[in-house]
Amino acid sequence: MRMELLSEDQQLIADSAAGFLRDGHDIAAFRALREAGDDINSAILTDLAEMGWMGIVTPEALGGVGLGYRAAGLIAEELGRNLTVSPFVSSAILAGTALASAGGEIAQHWAPRIAAGDAVIALAMDEAAKHRPERIATSVTGTSHALTLSGRKTFVGDGGMADRLIVTAKRGDDLCLVLVDPQAAGVTRASQVMLDHRNAGTVIFEEVPIAEADILTQGPAAEDVLAKTLAAGRAIAAAEQLGVAKAAVEQTYEYLRTRKQFGALIGQFQALQHRAADLYCELAQVSSLIAAALNAMDEGGDEVETLTRAAKAKMARVGRQATEEGVQMHGGIGMTDEMDLGLFMKRDRALTEFLGDAGYHTEWILRQRGI
Repeated sequence: MRMELLSEDQQLIADSAAGFLRDGHDIAAFRALREAGDDINSAILTDLAEMGWMGIVTPEALGGVGLGYRAAGLIAEELGRNLTVSPFVSSAILAGTALASAGGEIAQHWAPRIAAGDAVIALAMDEAAKHRPERIATSVTGTSHALTLSGRKTFVGDGGMADRLIVTAKRGDDLCLVLVDPQAAGVTRASQVMLDHRNAGTVIFEEVPIAEADILTQGPAAEDVLAKTLAAGRAIAAAEQLGVAKAAVEQTYEYLRTRKQFGALIGQFQALQHRAADLYCELAQVSSLIAAALNAMDEGGDEVETLTRAAKAKMARVGRQATEEGVQMHGGIGMTDEMDLGLFMKRDRALTEFLGDAGYHTEWILRQRGI
């Protein structure tokens, strides 16, 4: 996997994202949210929309800026570095991709609202403790004039604050994606406590009345839309996790350069140098893999599914290595709340589970190769 050189425009996006988040939505802001007991900064949605980020993958025809997934990945990486809490992945990426891919009247109405920061839409797909989007018990039943939705979704990212939910369900043997108002009769939302202090929830649907017009897409078309949506989410989540890992590693390297033991800088100890060098190489490799996955998304390449799954699996392993090495090289203080490493570790673990862990995606790749 070759190293990628960013274009001038891409470097500008990366630099502006770094500066913007550092100046107002950094780790200190995350700590303030946590101490206040809040799981979202209400002002951030407007800020992200003004930067054009909420419409980053949405085409201009639907009110977005259409800069693509590679650009979105650069933003996500900086979100990870700063532990920024935002609905970027859930609404701008997952919902934005689903709407743009499905098209139709629902997309024409809601995609511009996401891009403008006027609405948050969350994808409700998982029904158990682990990510298994293919296991769907939620169902749409009834006639075209009297449809109802029933089922239960768990770990819905930003589900507690969403204005609408895109729900995966079965209508007979067909997959369908349904747009649901969480305030509708028969819908119950309950917040879930997340390891990384993020907004998520369980949503229960009890014979919720819906109309044909609420069905975003159905059948093989819905399967294609969901596949593209999940691929986009995996690649962007991996990019955010890369930012988390890089920030943890940078703090660790700085500690190795400044901490003395037995009268010498610990960075001079050969054993630690070897571990640091190995980690550097792993980060370089996974960075290239994530870039390849994001570029494939933009180009519509045949390897999108495999690359995004490989990037998610590889990043899960490297993220764990980066955060654990950071804590170990810092010694006992690495686990104290005063250090940011513990916060990076929690976010890393949550991102590993989000949209499938390493084992889930590795198993898929092996099956595809007949192994």
